Amino acid sequence: MEHVLEGKKVAILATHGFEQSELQQPLEALKKAGAHVDIVSLKPGKIKAWKGNNWGDEFEVDKTIDEVKSHSYHALVLPGGVMNPDALRINDDVIDFVADFLEEGKPLAAICHGPWTLIETGLIKGRRMTSFESIKTDLINAGAIWEDEEVIVDNGLVTSRSPKDLPAFCKKMIEEIREGVHD
Repeated sequence: MEHVLEGKKVAILATHGFEQSELQQPLEALKKAGAHVDIVSLKPGKIKAWKGNNWGDEFEVDKTIDEVKSHSYHALVLPGGVMNPDALRINDDVIDFVADFLEEGKPLAAICHGPWTLIETGLIKGRRMTSFESIKTDLINAGAIWEDEEVIVDNGLVTSRSPKDLPAFCKKMIEEIREGVHD
């Protein structure tokens, strides 16, 4: 699986309170596969992870949401954590950025509470998805077809439930990014 994503540019969109493993493991998997990865956030500097029952490590922000456009990236990753998507989903620039990936058919991978942000785009009606169980009803109310599986792929949209699903999530994320745009 070495360098199968050579030449691909991926954005990981997160802010304070993301689940550390859900950013760190996809980041490592993407880099190992040869992708260039930017951590995109609301403000410059560092963002702090949530790990277990406390704060975790800090990660350097590469770009802010007002500096990026979807056309600069081949794919988008949305880690979970409760605080992270709750803060992201009320930012208009974030919603526009995320919606562009869905509208353009570009691979988008969201895990745990990450799919919460997708609801705000209004573009998940009829999409097969999974998530952390506590946002299941929110996704169903937004028109998604929710299923309890470790990983679901729907036309380039990859979703998983929790950190325990990270191996399957990372594998499918890389497959979908390698395949490219889905019509």
